[in-house]
Amino acid sequence: MTDSVLLTETRGAVRLITLNRPDKLNAMSMALTELLIEALRAADADPAIGAIVIAGAGKSFSAGADIGEFKDLVPEKMHLVERRADLTSGLQTMIPGLGKPVIAAVQGHTLGGGCGLALACDLVVAARSTRLGYPEVKRGILGAVVTPNLARQVGTKAAFELLITGESIDALRGRELGLVNRVVDDGEQLEAALALAAQLAALPAPALRATKALFYRTLDLAFADALSVAHDAHKAMRSFPRDPSTEKFGRT
Repeated sequence: MTDSVLLTETRGAVRLITLNRPDKLNAMSMALTELLIEALRAADADPAIGAIVIAGAGKSFSAGADIGEFKDLVPEKMHLVERRADLTSGLQTMIPGLGKPVIAAVQGHTLGGGCGLALACDLVVAARSTRLGYPEVKRGILGAVVTPNLARQVGTKAAFELLITGESIDALRGRELGLVNRVVDDGEQLEAALALAAQLAALPAPALRATKALFYRTLDLAFADALSVAHDAHKAMRSFPRDPSTEKFGRT
């Protein structure tokens, strides 16, 4: 349905999920976030899907939270405050926990919660003119839920500067900081992300799932603990379906 705030499309072994509020710069309303979570779960559960791409319709990926909902996020309606926080934090934790790689294809305004969504993805492909940042402080609020992941991925000094100034950066600077994996010419970000997703989806699924799971499981562990987990993963790898004569692992 083209009038839906979220669109899904299957392209081979890739599930394309598109934020579809271009008139609102794909602002992340609670309804849109709920639908996105459902779509991600469905893609992860589909055995025919090997990778996922999240894109934004129109000129921007997402300008952040839907400020039209802010009028209801007051102490007198704490249940709505908690619901929004739960949705946002749930999205931040679920994407790394999915068994399939998730790639963000971003352009234009990729700010606040939109930047947080992109950073929660495993990989980010950005159009050259993309602007990334966390402008919440300029609005008298703070980017609360997005802070831990930002600090973990780009380091404390760079993360603090982005949060405390509210200034945005371009895609090339984003790549330097680790916010972005690949920068492409404007208008090419979606096809580049889909091509990368197709490349990943063609890899043996057990190895792909195990690699992602191991990466995130060891990310915040002390080195010795991470090495112990990797040791166990190495042994478990031998149980993957494979052809012993070639060491090529199966795709199921």
